[in-house]
Amino acid sequence: QGQISSMALLTMHSRQISWTPLLVLGYLFYLLLGAMVFQLLEKQAETHFRDQFQLEKLKFLQNYTCLDRQALEQFVQVLMEAWEKGVNPEGNSTNPSNWDFSNSFFFAGTVVTTIGYGNLSPSTVAGQIFCVFYALFGVPLNLAFLNQLGKALNAHLLTLERWVQKPGRAQVLLAIFLTTGTLFFLVFPPLVFSYVEGWSYGEGFYFTFITLSTIGFGDYVVGTNPNKHYIPVYRSLTAIWIVFGLAWLALVFNVGADLMERYLQLKWHKSDLSLAEGDTTKLEDEPEQPRIHIPS
Repeated sequence: QGQISSMALLTMHSRQISWTPLLVLGYLFYLLLGAMVFQLLEKQAETHFRDQFQLEKLKFLQNYTCLDRQALEQFVQVLMEAWEKGVNPEGNSTNPSNWDFSNSFFFAGTVVTTIGYGNLSPSTVAGQIFCVFYALFGVPLNLAFLNQLGKALNAHLLTLERWVQKPGRAQVLLAIFLTTGTLFFLVFPPLVFSYVEGWSYGEGFYFTFITLSTIGFGDYVVGTNPNKHYIPVYRSLTAIWIVFGLAWLALVFNVGADLMERYLQLKWHKSDLSLAEGDTTKLEDEPEQPRIHIPS
């Protein structure tokens, strides 16, 4: 009986180990699925925009015959370099600086939080070297800060759970926590961004989630429209909102990842138990084989 139990446990252990490659395959399949869907949704639109841009260049050359294609391409290159350096080609030289204290504070926040919008970066060698060492120490500091902030949120949730002793209230508290955070960090901020930036609510919500998840594409960034007048602390307040929103969304992601892992392991563990019980029954039904001694 002990031999059968050990064999069953060994079988369960080997199948639990095989759960890891299954997760890897599922992860790769999810990436491949995303690649196919993004290609299906975006490739045709990109082709349309590219053709439209080429058509606009041809119209521009036809309207201004004193220019040739090479001069136009050089000017386009100048515009692209200006954009890469963080200078908005729209407007004039009176545009606000990207490196005043408020904008610099916002940029420092995007560095340590690893959001990295990509619309602004240091252009001097000294600034680039400082950015490397600033991120080298700032990213671990930010992770430690978010970790402590997450622990504080967890501690408050545990305190509320102990205060409310009735069964089922823990789920209610978790629902309140998720609902309140969703309202403060995902639902209400797009309203503010839509009003200040002139975006639609969908664009504001998209920016909010892409920012707080640290994906940070850089296609939407607050405080960059040269035709709008922003209050000096606008981007600084946005940076503070980002920090606390990061802590909340990171906690939500951790809870979701933990629930998903437990669910998958539970399903796999149940299949292991059923298979192991089947193997045990099979071994018990089989008669004990005679042992053959082979002399040396």
